[in-house]
Amino acid sequence: MELSDLEPTVRLVIRNPQSQQSSLFGPGIASLCRGVRDTGSLNAAAKNMSMAYSKAWRIIKETEASLGFQLLIRDGAHGSTLTDQALELLEAYDKLASSLRRYAKEEYAKLV
Repeated sequence: MELSDLEPTVRLVIRNPQSQQSSLFGPGIASLCRGVRDTGSLNAAAKNMSMAYSKAWRIIKETEASLGFQLLIRDGAHGSTLTDQALELLEAYDKLASSLRRYAKEEYAKLV
């Protein structure tokens, strides 16, 4: 295996610097939000990630408390949808993560 065969991995998190909470918006919560966006259901999103609904709900609530805004709108038996702020944050997160992965790969190739 050559060093040039390896590639870097960048883990992005977004946080509220004014929050005393420890929850961050990172890869896991981003995947959960994508699942809600795509399925219209927190329960379905959690199942697709092999996660218990109660754990998914706890992660959502802790992240909302940390960020200072609501991520989900629950509609009882009709499922859940992402708030406008959550959709905007998810889009920004995905674009930034993609850009950072591309940059890290390019820079690593220059170094090895």
